[in-house]
Amino acid sequence: MLVVTLGDLLLDVVVRLEAAPAPDDDVPAAIALVPGGQAANVAAWVCWLGGEARLIARRADDAAGRVIAAEMERLGVELAGPVAAGERSGTVLALVAPDGARTLASDRSASGELGPDDVDDGMLAGAGVLHVAGYTLLRRPGAEAALRLAQAARRYGARVSVDLSTAHGIEQLGRDAMRTRVAALAPDVVFANEAEAEAFGDPIGTVWVVKRGARGCTVEQGGRVVAHAPVATEGVVDTTGAGDAFAAGYLLEGEPSAAAERGQAAAARCVTRVGALP
Repeated sequence: MLVVTLGDLLLDVVVRLEAAPAPDDDVPAAIALVPGGQAANVAAWVCWLGGEARLIARRADDAAGRVIAAEMERLGVELAGPVAAGERSGTVLALVAPDGARTLASDRSASGELGPDDVDDGMLAGAGVLHVAGYTLLRRPGAEAALRLAQAARRYGARVSVDLSTAHGIEQLGRDAMRTRVAALAPDVVFANEAEAEAFGDPIGTVWVVKRGARGCTVEQGGRVVAHAPVATEGVVDTTGAGDAFAAGYLLEGEPSAAAERGQAAAARCVTRVGALP
């Protein structure tokens, strides 16, 4: 199956602290520089799980942009969308505490300017799923691009999924505005973690999936829970990207129980390594 993801391609700087932060002092850490962005992560995991993936993103033609683009292609992801000359690649700093808790600091730069003129219907050719990262919906040009592609996905017979991405972003934009933008896509599947689900309110979409970390996930359809899957917690190193791995695994299956189990298996693999990529 071909999964097309819409969102950001960023440089992830993952800093895994070996001790608690010490103000005005040095703390040992493991630091990795890798491609990132929710849509990029999902696409990479789709390929690792045996599917095909196309990432639609606006990226910069700077040194960082060339490096992360080459790495995504090495992972098997097809890249689509404009390459902006003279702009700066976006960066996300993921600060991971010794207990696995993480804090993200995001600078989307070139990625944040994606708009409807940057996409076209042909980007959905052959797709079985269009997956929209919720960060894209927080910006009006991005929301318009997502709507255009969602309409194209229907014409191609593809499913549409949305990940709500960020409780803080929903609160800043406003619950009603975010709900309007998500509803306009008429999604078949909506993913949220517990904080995002609370910020967003009542479920929208045919299937509503809440990712609950070490407590697994719940899948709700038609107002009732149709699947629940626990997750193994042994060997947790870094939770960054686990939700993206889950979404990739889920989208490659059709039946909710099988989808939840495959998603949880991918998430369990993700948390045993540093960073969001497979």
